[in-house]
Amino acid sequence: MTNDPLAGVLDDARALLPDAVQLRRRIHRRPEVGLRLPRTQETVLAAIDDLGLKVSTGREVDSVVAVLEGDRPGGTVLLRGDMDGLPLQEDSGEEFAAEKPGTMHACGHDTHVAMLAGAARLLAGRRGSIAGRVVLMFQPGEEGYHGARYMLDEGLLDAAGTPVDAAYALHITTNHPSGTLHVRPGPLMASSDVLDVTVRGAGAHASSPHDGVDPITIACEIVTAMQNYVTRRVDIFDPAVVTIAQITAGTTNNIIPETARLYGTIRTLSEGNQRTVKEGLTRLAQGIAAAHGATAEVEIGSGYPPTVNDAGAAEAVLATGTELIGPDAVSLLKNPVMGAEDWSYVLQRVPGAMAFLGGCPPELTPATAPGNHSNKVRFHEDAMAVGIATYAGLALRHLGA
Repeated sequence: MTNDPLAGVLDDARALLPDAVQLRRRIHRRPEVGLRLPRTQETVLAAIDDLGLKVSTGREVDSVVAVLEGDRPGGTVLLRGDMDGLPLQEDSGEEFAAEKPGTMHACGHDTHVAMLAGAARLLAGRRGSIAGRVVLMFQPGEEGYHGARYMLDEGLLDAAGTPVDAAYALHITTNHPSGTLHVRPGPLMASSDVLDVTVRGAGAHASSPHDGVDPITIACEIVTAMQNYVTRRVDIFDPAVVTIAQITAGTTNNIIPETARLYGTIRTLSEGNQRTVKEGLTRLAQGIAAAHGATAEVEIGSGYPPTVNDAGAAEAVLATGTELIGPDAVSLLKNPVMGAEDWSYVLQRVPGAMAFLGGCPPELTPATAPGNHSNKVRFHEDAMAVGIATYAGLALRHLGA
């Protein structure tokens, strides 16, 4: 007899893998985008229906929240799996590829759902050793729709009737070998805000630019100045990335237009820098435009905050992963990732962490495998056993099982 709460967890997860693979493939074939995922929600509800959980669904979004009660009193831990796909034509070649053209599970959220449902089943079989409650968060709308924020507004953290002590999420990626875990304390992922600048000048014939105010040259100057701003006004140890991904102006080759539009993103690793960079870029664009006799309308849409891992929660991921799969398969990430995640909203409210689960197909390498959000991305399904075990292991460790 052992008091180790993680004893046998990986073996149990491997036994659940075939069912998890089938669930993942059902969801993969029918991806849905955004906050309303009725078929995915129905599939999740069916997958956990026999586990004796307290289940509720969202009002404004198609979320599922399920609470597993342990046999003894104790704390509350939250585990999250996001459910939505992307508006992308799938070219992965998988036999279970999306049936509907133009939508795809290109970020692995189908595996997240399957792993979380598998962990729910594993934990349900160990109720006798659980002191407290596990909140299972099946979330829509991660891909730019702020789904986590909607769920928080609808009472996610009150679902168990007691405060949530810790929260954990996994994200599969082809950037790491299959079945490995990777985490870091502090900033893990960046904020992401949409930058939209319209420069208004005055139109003229191309042969007489002095008769107008050319918004295109002004816009180009603004783009260059934004890069200088990042390298000269932003602390290199609290970095920012500003990308102008689209410039739109003009209708033909011999007319200077009245307007030029710049469209891109701002990414930072701290909320303070997020605010500072927004203010700085607004001031810069408007100042350059004014210097040339033009105006600049700057709109910055509020995107996701930085995803910042609690140090203790990150350590729990490392310790859990080390015990489950060994120290050689677990790493402490040196650098953050400049992509964004709405898991950040949960971590603003609850100490917790997100970790990356390696899912690179074994016949490829992380350097050659198509990455998340690629129309050709494929994930190694065997990695889901490690994901199931990690979800369950974090809950069991936290609840003193």
